[in-house]
Amino acid sequence: MIIGWILLSTGLAFGLAAASLERWGVRRVDDEARYDAIVVAGCAVRPDGTPSPALANRTAHAVALHRRGLAPKVVFTGGVGTHAPSEAEAASRHAIALGLPADAVLLEAKSTSTEENARFAAEILGAEARVLVVSDAYHVFRCERVFGRYFEGARGSGSLGRRSARLQGAFREVVAVAAYGVLGRL
Repeated sequence: MIIGWILLSTGLAFGLAAASLERWGVRRVDDEARYDAIVVAGCAVRPDGTPSPALANRTAHAVALHRRGLAPKVVFTGGVGTHAPSEAEAASRHAIALGLPADAVLLEAKSTSTEENARFAAEILGAEARVLVVSDAYHVFRCERVFGRYFEGARGSGSLGRRSARLQGAFREVVAVAAYGVLGRL
């Protein structure tokens, strides 16, 4: 009986934390705000070299933000994971197919984590840059904290994918936020 209550309480706590992370990431971006660049956090590439659904959603969201005039450049991040090309290259190809001008694209194609996405993007843009980081909505809270350590100004905006993928990702993100907190990376 006690174990059941503990499991139920833990499940509810995780669920509330996951829902809170996603809610944080979908808040509205001010159309009056201006950034030096939009930075797209890397994500998996499919075996055929196309962006995973999450990366495609992040990319489409970044293109829409660029169209709104929020930043002149879009930095795509992410190295080669399980499948080539790099996450940055796959995302940039998708963005150009969606109408993003090629001269607005910058690539950071060696990172393998959120931490490296931020660090290597800062090497390209400079620490004084104001960036709008795009990721899945549940990932925005951590992105803002991590990118805020490398840039003078960092704000996030989240994309929404399939509900099942969002639930799985949000629960995984609760653990990642806790780990980053314990390691002093937030």
